[in-house]
Order: sequence, then structure tokens, then C-alpha cells
Amino acid sequence: MSPESRARLVALGGELLAIHRGLRAQLARLREETDDYLAGGPRPRDLKAHCLAFCTALTSHHTGEDRGAFPALAARDPELRPLIAKMEEDHAMMSGLLQSLERVLDTLPEDPGEGDAARVRGELEGLSAIVESHFRFEERTITAALDALPPEAGGTEDLLGLPGPGKDGA
Repeated sequence: MSPESRARLVALGGELLAIHRGLRAQLARLREETDDYLAGGPRPRDLKAHCLAFCTALTSHHTGEDRGAFPALAARDPELRPLIAKMEEDHAMMSGLLQSLERVLDTLPEDPGEGDAARVRGELEGLSAIVESHFRFEERTITAALDALPPEAGGTEDLLGLPGPGKDGA
């Protein structure tokens, strides 16, 4: 194996970590903007846009894993199949949580009351907890296996659904 191929392989696990860091940062920013607004601050113009950007990025990442990384990993290491099935279940659950969050934000009044604030915070806290648990599980479980995939398995966007760090759209 050439040094360039090995460097790409080792980087793939690191790119998963970087993608997760970026998604965590987007979610933290969304939570902060929402908390500021619901605490009486001005309604951010781009709250919905940030939500949609995060929802789209997370969905793209999970779709990429479901179609790219997971089949490649399962074919190479059948012992990972039960763990991958759990990750796929997590993806389906998070998809439902994202849809619920979008519905709540769509119906948020201009002057939210205590109940509105509780609903939004509840959605974001629930989503954040599931996302964090899922990311940690993936990071513990498949990072090394991603590094072991051969170059022909594909690149970062093919396997992980988003461009790697430092690339447009990351």
C-alpha cells in the first residue's frame, strides 16, 4: 500500500470525528440561539435557516453512512453487523426527532410563552442527547474499522455523506 493510500485510510476515521465535531457545533449554535430568543432576546432571523442547515447536514451524513460506510464495513467485517444495525436504528429515530423539531419551530409564535419555550428546549435537549450518544457510539465502534477500509471503498463524501474537514460544505 502506498503512503498516500495509507494516509487517506488513517484520515477517514479522523474525518468522521471532524464531521461529528462540525455537527455538534451546529447543534450547539442552534441551542444557544434558541435559548437566547426564548429568554427574551430578539428572534434571530436565521433560526429556521440554521435549523434546516443542521437538519440537512445530519441527514446527509446519516444517509451517506447508511449507503456507503455501513455496507462497506459490514462486508469487510461481519462482526460489525449487529452494531451497524443499531446505528441504522439510531438514524431512523433521529430522523423522526428532526422532523418533530422542524414542526415545533414552524409553529413557534412571535412572542413565545413558557409552554412554547419548554417545547423547543425539550426538542433540542432530546435531540442533543440522542445525537451525542450516537456519535460517541460510532466513534468508539467504527473509527478504526473505517481506517482499515481499502481505497476502493470510496472517499469521505461517498462513505460519510459530507465532505471532509476543510473542504467546501464541511
